[in-house]
Amino acid sequence: MGDLIEEWATQVAEAELSSTLPRRWAHTQGVAKRAVEVSQVLGQDAGLLVAAATLHDVGYAPRLATTGFHPLDGARFLRDEHGADERLTRLVANHSFALLEAEERGLREDLASEFPLLEEPLLVDAVVYCDMTTTPDGGRTTAEERVAEILGRYGDDSVVGRFIRRAAPEIFAAVRRVEEALAVQPR
Repeated sequence: MGDLIEEWATQVAEAELSSTLPRRWAHTQGVAKRAVEVSQVLGQDAGLLVAAATLHDVGYAPRLATTGFHPLDGARFLRDEHGADERLTRLVANHSFALLEAEERGLREDLASEFPLLEEPLLVDAVVYCDMTTTPDGGRTTAEERVAEILGRYGDDSVVGRFIRRAAPEIFAAVRRVEEALAVQPR
């Protein structure tokens, strides 16, 4: 199943992002690459991780942006237009501590009721790791540099700035947990 869901995810993300948001598409490709690199820590969920990483920002696509909150818009699109796997839609909806940003936007109840957070900590952390160690252009970065970049791009007092400052300790902890899991993997 892994290869099929990964292939499908790439086709969907490319169709929605590559021509309208080429920089977002570059970020998406980098996040997916990171997911392939860390997928060994997830065993049978490796394909799900890669698919979630590939689709995490699909909600930025202009035609999908109904609420303006990309995790929710993307998850609804995947559920409603594609009948996507529930675990996948929940990962997309909740990627990188989206509940905290949803709260800033007055959408916490919508997100939490439609797409409850998965109780699979390493899988959830792995999506955070992939997203938050990838630059907007798809390159490698540290989580600290990524948070600083986001703050610089959006500003401290923006919705995203307030969210990322609140989420930063959780982001750093998630990245650390994935790095620890990777460190104990056989080479």
